[in-house]
Amino acid sequence: MSSDLKIIDASWYLPGAQRNAREEYQSQHIPGAIFLDIDQVSDPTSPLPHMMPDRADFARCLAEHGISDSDQIVVYDGNGIFSAARMWWMIRMLGHARVFVLDGGLPKWLSEGRAVTADETALMRGSFSIRPALEDIADAGEVRVSLSQGELVLDARASGRFDGSVPEPRAGLKSGHMPGAKNLPFGDLLNPDGTMRAPDELRAALIARGWQPGAAVTTSCGSGVTAAIINLALAVLGERARLYDGSWAEWGGLPGAEVATGAH
Repeated sequence: MSSDLKIIDASWYLPGAQRNAREEYQSQHIPGAIFLDIDQVSDPTSPLPHMMPDRADFARCLAEHGISDSDQIVVYDGNGIFSAARMWWMIRMLGHARVFVLDGGLPKWLSEGRAVTADETALMRGSFSIRPALEDIADAGEVRVSLSQGELVLDARASGRFDGSVPEPRAGLKSGHMPGAKNLPFGDLLNPDGTMRAPDELRAALIARGWQPGAAVTTSCGSGVTAAIINLALAVLGERARLYDGSWAEWGGLPGAEVATGAH
């Protein structure tokens, strides 16, 4: 493996999946990969799940795991494309352009008969600095402004959670969506094997939700993880979007927050 190629296993699973990402990494991972848990590298001061950490703290974390400014970074996960997109987005928030998501992740890697190992990856400290962000972040107030101005807000949750017909998995949250938001379940951007759909298909899925090339877009989901899959799809098309980091974990619990139900 090239010395400037760094591989990150960023697997993370919802509690209902009953999977332990760290144990799976310890059992088998792509040779040379390190493991980074999005919960453990998140903002420890926030009551919300896996929020973007302080950028300087995150840069130090990457350096401690052997990653440097000159490295090309490939991120993958055990679902195909799921939490890897979140780690990709986080690293781009530090201004690092040479970061990519392994299409299809570990499942595709294994299906192709490629090598895996249980050996621990030796680390040497890297040097990782912060540059202007390549991805954007939004808070609840900024999302309210976007919605009031008619800008596109795309919610990556499943349709049942979006329309309020299915209860939220997190206790204490309202069911439904932000008034004016459009539903684009992240699965609609993926093939059955967990790989990203072709650019023309991504473009069609986005346009069907009211997207226009070059238009301002904010993405959201349950807790800021699968929203990043929409950001990734837009990046494939050469576009950018803001990600509402608090997502429904915040909005659904805000006193007085506007909530709509039904399909939109």
